[in-house]
Order: sequence, then structure tokens, then C-alpha cells
Amino acid sequence: MRKKLLFLALPLIMLAAGCNKPTGSVMETKPAFISQSAVDKVVKQLTDSCGEASKARIEKGVKQVASLWEKQDGETEVFAAFCQAQFIGDTSKLDVLFNKLQRSFEVLYGNYNKMSMDLRVPVDLSGAELTPIDEMFASFSPSSHLTDDLFANKIAFIAMLNFPFYTLTEKTDMGKSWNRREWAYARMGDAFTSRVPAALNQQVSDALSKADMYISEYNIMMDKLVDASGKTYFPQGMKLITHWGLRDELKSHYGQADGLPKQQMVYTVMKRIIDQSIPEMIINNAEYQWNPADNKVLKDGKEVKSTPEPDRRYEMLLNNFKAIHATDAYYPALPTYSQRSFELNMEIPEQDVEKLFISLMTSPEIKQVAALIGKRLGRNLEPFDIWYDGFKARSGLNEDDLTAKTQRLYPTPTAFEQDMPNMLRKLGWSAERASFIASKIQVDPARGSGHAAGAYMKGDKARLRTRMADKGMNYKGYNIAVHEFGHNVEQTVDLYNIDYYMLQGVPNTSFTEALAFLFQKRDLSLLGINDNNPDKEHLASLDAIWSAYEIMGVSMLDMQVWRWLYANPNASPAELKGAVIRIAKEVWNTYYAPVFGRKDEPILAIYSHMIDNPLYLPNYPVGHLIDFQIDGFIKGKNFASEVDRIYTLGRLTPQAWMQDAVGTPISIAPMLKAVDEALSVIK
Repeated sequence: MRKKLLFLALPLIMLAAGCNKPTGSVMETKPAFISQSAVDKVVKQLTDSCGEASKARIEKGVKQVASLWEKQDGETEVFAAFCQAQFIGDTSKLDVLFNKLQRSFEVLYGNYNKMSMDLRVPVDLSGAELTPIDEMFASFSPSSHLTDDLFANKIAFIAMLNFPFYTLTEKTDMGKSWNRREWAYARMGDAFTSRVPAALNQQVSDALSKADMYISEYNIMMDKLVDASGKTYFPQGMKLITHWGLRDELKSHYGQADGLPKQQMVYTVMKRIIDQSIPEMIINNAEYQWNPADNKVLKDGKEVKSTPEPDRRYEMLLNNFKAIHATDAYYPALPTYSQRSFELNMEIPEQDVEKLFISLMTSPEIKQVAALIGKRLGRNLEPFDIWYDGFKARSGLNEDDLTAKTQRLYPTPTAFEQDMPNMLRKLGWSAERASFIASKIQVDPARGSGHAAGAYMKGDKARLRTRMADKGMNYKGYNIAVHEFGHNVEQTVDLYNIDYYMLQGVPNTSFTEALAFLFQKRDLSLLGINDNNPDKEHLASLDAIWSAYEIMGVSMLDMQVWRWLYANPNASPAELKGAVIRIAKEVWNTYYAPVFGRKDEPILAIYSHMIDNPLYLPNYPVGHLIDFQIDGFIKGKNFASEVDRIYTLGRLTPQAWMQDAVGTPISIAPMLKAVDEALSVIK
């Protein structure tokens, strides 16, 4: 998971409204202070003085400045004088302004991001017990006043006036003829298109940080789980975070003779978390034993009284919604976070994303793959088989042996960091290039599941924060660390090797997830374990579609929950819990029950991303599709050279990026074609 919540308040990330009409505003937006007649007058005066060649940019820039100009910025005559004085028609002078702005933004964004990351060290990294002051600093956003300040001193208005914002439709149509400089100008236009007050930015930061800390400390002591006879199934000292650790533990038991009872117990734990019947006293607490089947808590073999967790999971989600919802009035054309998440952040309309997901989830190939999984398992599918892991190369390997190897290689985060140049050389980078990339990445032990966080200025380092077991990095931790390493490579390549800072990054987080997936699927080869199975490519295709199928349903749930929240903004945590479980079952019944033969399963609601990273989940399945297309395109080519080429394209729109990268738009067709070929071979 790429960490993005810390940087949410900065203007480059808090993108705002274009010219599309809202599909349904839930809040009144702020009335314009500058009249349309004043705008028209300024546009005419500037066009007369600068010429028709500048008219389109003048019209956009003046209109957009007027949309965010407020009384404290000056009366109408001050607005008019500002536009007359600050609009630059000369292209060479405009270029000078652009260079100075992007240099200054790198200084600002880079240092604010570094401050935020450093303040979060006590809560993000394993170590001493957390104290209230740690949590207060972690939720503090140093950049919360930045937008206010840049509007107050009118730097934001200068940027808006000269580098106006283009809607997604405009970027899609006009971007076909833009050169790199024009794309960078357009991304400068994304920097200031909303004016959310500092207090609201801080509230968003507070809510997200608290949700993140809640999830980071949500551990299940697996060796304390017992059945009705008091039998334990998991090794002593095993502590797993929800949901990632629980999911990966469940996946690890495919192919094991005694694996099914363990998987069923993990799934029972998940359902207790979802419906909040889990006893509060056993969360992150090794003092008690717990039988998740009958929900009894034991100490020294005797049952003790317990109370369920008080819907705190849904309280966190609701608090995120309320904090973000409070900013909606400052995005007049896209007044919901759902709209902004897709049309501005992802730059793919939500209905297009949903259509893509439904097309794959209802494809005949899904039922065929499910039937194949049932044959391989020799039983009817269970709901948790959405995480079936038997197509991967490691499915035939003993995980204990893999863990022994990873613990020997990586007893500490430093050992992993020191081996990164070697890993990059194995993937095809030259020794010099591998050392350069690795030198820009810092590895630390994570308190939670781990994450990757990029730097926002040259000279700072990307952070790879990974979870370490007591004896070193176990295989599950290693597999996740390699995924996060892929994020860090992307973050480093597109910071240091892209021609313009304003193009730094990728079109959306799906694209960084794609590279993380490309790294993750090569984890065994990085350990020196080669898969000589002649069917490995076919198996990889089957694994890809099953992984996409699983996460698409979870994403559909996330999207529908946010729609419900906007329809029910005053809901209680208990009402939200009921809605999430109901929607999870509805999504399951629509797209999974026809395949699994089981109805009303809530499993899709277990994902922690829903709680601490609002509407991040849809990026994963889109990332799977992008990953599949890139992997197919680079087959037979040098992996490192292609990654360097593709990931220096920067922040184009998603379809423009894909066209330049692999020659085709984002599509499910390549995956379905490969799966059809695989099904004809794998019986």
C-alpha cells in the first residue's frame, strides 16, 4: 500500500473542481464574490492588450481566479488590477514563472512531507509504547495552513491565472497534441483549484491519522485462539494485524493437510471483526484465550466475562467521512469525495471504473476458473477461497522453509536495505543505477502492516516501512516488503528522472500499485528460487484474474458504502455497520454467490483500507489490469530498462500514459484472452 493520507492536505494533492456539472450536490457551495460582468470586463481588457493568441488562457485563468477570490482578497477593482498586473502573455517570461513556481513547490511540498513523516515515526515504527502526545503529533498536519497562506499572499492566484486548470475531458482531448512542457503547464493548473480552510484540512488529517493508528494497533494473538476442546492451531507468539496478516495467514495454508480448519478459524475471526462481536479485551492482548466460534474468552482455562468492541471500526470510517464531507462546499463542481476520487485523483470516471469491474466479474471465465479451483481443492468452494493462492509458484513450497531463508537473509530492516542494490541488479539494473535507486530508499520496522511513502523533493528519501517478526523478516513480511519496494522504486524513478517536477509521479495510485505487483510476483526469483514449471505463465494468468475478481468486489463495496454515507450523512456507527454488512452481502450475492454457491457472506467488509484510506481500494484492481498489460508488453525485454522508460512518463492522464507505455488503453481484454488460453491447457 502506498501511503498517501499524510499528504492529503497539500494543494497539489487536494485537486478540485473543473467545468463538469455536478450530478447532485449535497451541500450549498459558496457564492461567488466576483461578478460575471467583472470577469468579462477583465477578460476583454487582457485580450485587447495581449492578443487573441492568449484569449483561451485568459478566459480560463481569469474565470478560475474569480471563482476562488473572496472579500478578504480585495474588492472588485483589486481583483481587476491584480489580473492586469500578473497575467503574463510573453511565452519566455511565462516559462521563467513556471520554473520558479515548480522549484518553490518542490521545496514546500518536499519539506512539509518530510516533517509529516518524521512526526509520525513513533506511531508508524515499532518501538516504545505509544503515548497520547505521540498520537497528537502524528495527527498534526504541518501543511494545513499552506493553502490559506498561498492564497493570502496571492501566489496561488498567480499560478491559477497563468496556468489554468483543465478538466479531465479537456486533458483527454487536448493532451493528444501536448508536448511535455504543455503537460507540465497543465499539471501546474491542478495545484490550486480549491480553497479549503486550514481548520478543515487539519480535521481531515486528524481523522485519517486516528483511523490509521486504530488499524495499526489492531492485532490478533493467533496462539491464543482455541477451539471448543481448547486446542490451539497457530505457533506461539504469532501476532497478526487485520486484515492483511489474517488474510496472508489464511492464504498460506492452501495445500497443507491441516490447512482447512485453520482457514475456517481465521474466517470466523474476520466475521467477528466485521460485525463487531469480537471481544474488545482480546484485541492486541495476549492475556486471554479466545474461541471465535462460540465467542468465549478464557483465562487459565476458565471463562471470563467479556464485552464486544463498541462499533469502533465503523466510528473510524464515519469520522473520516464527516471530516472529508465538511470540505465539500469548497469543490463546487464536484461536491462529493467520490466524484473527486475518480474524476480528479484517479482521472477515470467512477461509472467507467464500475463498468470495467462488472465486465470482468460477470465474465464466463470467472466461473470456469472457480470450477478449476474447486477441482484442485477437491471440495466445494468456501467464501474465503476468494484468496485462493494455489496458482502462485510458491504454492508448492513449504512456507516454513521460505521463512527460514528470509529470516536468515533479513534479520533486521537494515539487512533488507543493504540488499536492495543486489535485488535491483537481479532485475536488470546496472550496478551503478541500482546503487543510485537504492540509496534513495530508507527501510524501517513498521508498527502496523507496513507501507511505502515517497519523497517529494530531491535529497529526501522514500520510506519502506515493513513489519518485522521477532526473529527477522518472515516470508509473508518479505513478500509485502518486495511489494512496497516496487512502490519505492517508482517513487524514486519518477522524482529523480522525470523532466519536470510538476509531472513527477504517476497518473494515479493504480499505476504505482501496478509496479508494486510487478515486483511482488518476482519475490521468489529475488530469493534465487526459480520456477521451472512449463505452465507458469498460464498459472500466472489464472492467478491474475482471480486476484482481480476478489479485489473488484471489495472495491465495489467501498464505492457503494461512500454513496450510502452521502445519502445518510447523519448516520450512527451502528447504522453504518448495518449498512456496510448489508451492502457487502448484496455485492456478494450479485457477483460471488452464483460462483461460490453460498449467499449472504460478509467477507468483503474485512478490508482495513476501507477504514483508514478512503476510496483507495479501487486503485488495486485497476492496478492489476495495468500490471497485466505492462507485464505482457515487457515480456522478452529488459525489465529494468522498460521500467525506467515507462515510469518516467510521469503524470499524464491514465489512458495517455498507457498508450505511450504499452500502446493500448486500460482493458480487461488481454487478461481474458490469456485466461482462455490458460484454461485450454490447465485441467
